[in-house]
Amino acid sequence: MLVIAGMCVIESEYLALTIAEKLCKVAENTKIDFVYKASFDKANRTSIGSFRGPGMEEGLRILNKIKNDFNVRVTTDVHEMYQVEPVAEVVDIIQIPAFLCRQTELLVAAAQTGKTVNVKKMQLLSAQDMVNVVGKLEEVGTKKIMLTERGTSFGYNRLVVDFTNIIDMKSFGYPVIFDATHSVQRPGGNGGSTGGNREYVPPLSLAAAAVGADGFFFETHVNPNEAKSDGPNSLFINDVEPLIRDILLIKKTLKKGEE
Repeated sequence: MLVIAGMCVIESEYLALTIAEKLCKVAENTKIDFVYKASFDKANRTSIGSFRGPGMEEGLRILNKIKNDFNVRVTTDVHEMYQVEPVAEVVDIIQIPAFLCRQTELLVAAAQTGKTVNVKKMQLLSAQDMVNVVGKLEEVGTKKIMLTERGTSFGYNRLVVDFTNIIDMKSFGYPVIFDATHSVQRPGGNGGSTGGNREYVPPLSLAAAAVGADGFFFETHVNPNEAKSDGPNSLFINDVEPLIRDILLIKKTLKKGEE
């Protein structure tokens, strides 16, 4: 089972490495396929005054250090065309943010790097709409595609998860990841920042496992209440391993039922 996890945005090299070390230990304990994630620039923050990260050059240096020090795959998101090539030199998976999932040039550029491209479904799109995103990537000639469900907008400041989206997107023939922590966001819910309900992450994750999600995405922090981005929806780092074990138990039970 694939798990993509890490801090929302790189706050410091020390914290990024601390979280990476803890998650690599979790991966070793649970025998999962682990990819470390952190953003070097959060270009879509609620407020213009919000912390965005260390920038591309410094962020990629830290991600490369994590990759080499812990012998782990890494991923990060790109927002603009000029970022794709330098990011591809470091990461193993290029992530396309939800609100940019229909940006044709960005999708094409990511696919042309030869890296796996993980595209998050926009909060305003149906699962069926993502077949066109897949078509754009396939047109470039890549089959290294992953799709991510991260909730659907439902009124103001609220996301809901339609688990049939996971089933529908799996029909396209590519792995589908459930972004458990972004799915419990309340965008702009705190006025100048995004709110969230991290207590919903475990039950939604187990439900996603039950409907066949191929992998999971978690943002985590040593102290989410002090995180500079996405704190309300991020997991405490010590809660990650117990949740992964519960997910694996669901998957094991389902597999036995199929035998």
